[in-house]
Amino acid sequence: MTQSDILTILPNILLVVWACCLLLVDLFIPKGRKGWTALLAAVGLAGVMGITLAQAGRTMSAFNGMVVQDGFSSFLNVLFLASGLLGISLAYGYLKRMGLERGEYYILMLFSITGMLLMAQAADLIVVFLALELLSIPLYVLAAFARPRPESEEAGLKYFLLGAFATGFVVYGITLVFGASGSTNLTSIAAAMASGSANKDLLLIGAALLLVGFGFKVAAVPFHMWTPDVYQGAPSPVTGFMAVGAKAAGFAALLRIFVTAFPSLHVDLVPVLWGLAALTMIAGNLIAIAQTNIKRLLAYSAIAQAGYILMAFVSFGNPQVMASVVASALFYLVTYAITSFGAWAVVIALEEPDGQGLEIADYAGLAKRKPALAAAMTVFMLSLTGLPPTLGLVGKFYLFRTAIQGGFVGLAVIGVVTSLISAFYYLRVVVVMYMREGEPRGEGESWLDLTTAATAIATVVLSFLPATLFALASGAVLKLL
Repeated sequence: MTQSDILTILPNILLVVWACCLLLVDLFIPKGRKGWTALLAAVGLAGVMGITLAQAGRTMSAFNGMVVQDGFSSFLNVLFLASGLLGISLAYGYLKRMGLERGEYYILMLFSITGMLLMAQAADLIVVFLALELLSIPLYVLAAFARPRPESEEAGLKYFLLGAFATGFVVYGITLVFGASGSTNLTSIAAAMASGSANKDLLLIGAALLLVGFGFKVAAVPFHMWTPDVYQGAPSPVTGFMAVGAKAAGFAALLRIFVTAFPSLHVDLVPVLWGLAALTMIAGNLIAIAQTNIKRLLAYSAIAQAGYILMAFVSFGNPQVMASVVASALFYLVTYAITSFGAWAVVIALEEPDGQGLEIADYAGLAKRKPALAAAMTVFMLSLTGLPPTLGLVGKFYLFRTAIQGGFVGLAVIGVVTSLISAFYYLRVVVVMYMREGEPRGEGESWLDLTTAATAIATVVLSFLPATLFALASGAVLKLL
């Protein structure tokens, strides 16, 4: 292992070492004081984020090109680490309230985030597989963390079984790609295609299988069936963290693999990607209308949001808009992360130890009893819809613009129509909060309140200053390409 190798994966090494040390330290932290474990986990994430920011702007590779450090990975790694910090703030009070305060929660989060960091840096399909398993296995455990609640154990089992099934598609796809090109390195695969030495038909099948595997991870239709049950059954902080982290990691892999290795397959994959994007937007939004549970509503919302990103992703092989595809996707991932964490913070604030407070009807009267919480939830619902003055509007604008630039006007029209449909169920939450009588319960928690306020303010303020964030996403694209 050379010095370059160590520097390239330094954030990953430090986070793994910190998680292993924290696993030992947690043994000496008494029950009821696990907040110290949360604090130490947050310190570790903050320290690794500082190192990641210090390395930003540098391009390095390690282990014979299997792992890379570039603008793309730096951008996403900051997003993953920030998601970890927000995930800890969501969980801190919740675990105490629900009687689930166990230190291994935060340690499992750190291991999962390590897998996400590696996913963003993976430039070889073998590393992609390793990263996928490293980020997924802790999430399977976290989904079942609320044992002995049967719904949590069911969520963990469903997520594990379907996740393992999807991983099988990824492994088989990697095998076929290797057989077709003679390499698992993304750059070498693209070179084999360019030279004509690769078997295109076999490569196309392998790419399709990879698309299936990562379609599960991003919750794209028809690979979405696990999402509503797992989102509903898992502890709410786990769901909030999973909704952002797992989805962003899945898109990180899709963008890196398909833009780098498979641009020549673009024409063949367009019909499949077009159909996936359209189905995901339509099904996610239509089924969400029938939901009465807020966690299931946000699950189908997450499915629909994946469809909007896939809408821009359809143009991944068009050299004229390739940079715009990745930039708009990265921008929207940040938009969705901020909005989603805020919405889940409100959900957690109103959830009670007996499981009550998770129906949309339970939000009745929230505007009178807790006006600040209702105002924040309104901001998040408007942002997910794509209405002003929120960051969601700007994010969707970039996605629609990319789709139109790529020549997929029909897909953009579907995106606009489904966004209008989504207004029905998003704004229904707002109507219940402001126009129905009720007595919502729930206790205020300092870290949860801070997270809610910070994400709500960011959702509004950044909508007036999107240029800086989009410039960072565009700079990441330039280094990627």
